[in-house]
Amino acid sequence: MARVVAPAQPRKLVKVPFVELADGRLQGVVSSGSDTGRVYVSSITANTHAYHCSTNNNRPCGGLRGAPCKHLETLADEAVLQYGFDRVARYLRVEPDVAVNTGAALLHSLDARHEPSSAAVVFSRFLRHLSYLEVPGSTTALPELHWFPSTRTAR
Repeated sequence: MARVVAPAQPRKLVKVPFVELADGRLQGVVSSGSDTGRVYVSSITANTHAYHCSTNNNRPCGGLRGAPCKHLETLADEAVLQYGFDRVARYLRVEPDVAVNTGAALLHSLDARHEPSSAAVVFSRFLRHLSYLEVPGSTTALPELHWFPSTRTAR
């Protein structure tokens, strides 16, 4: 049975509605600070520390000018709130300096470089995540989640 882990600290979902440690990356969706109708898909790869940020239709973030943008900093900070600093650092495979204690500081302590990547997979996962929020409460199983083991014993 998959275990649901409570957030390390409460998060506000307005700025970063979706953050996950998956596919060897810290990745998520970050709301635009200037346009309420725009979101950015941001990611940091675990081994190489390559980062990328673009709109959901793959337009590069204007803040990527040789260093991680504010969307990436916000994503890293929210990941620390969701998963805890130690777990994020372990996932990204870094040994942070003792003085580093925020996601943004962790991001800036990496020997990172920009490497373009597609936003489609992460944005698709976000949309799937949103679709589950619209499902009315029920005790019947969802067909796409049939692979989860049953929590009840058969009689």
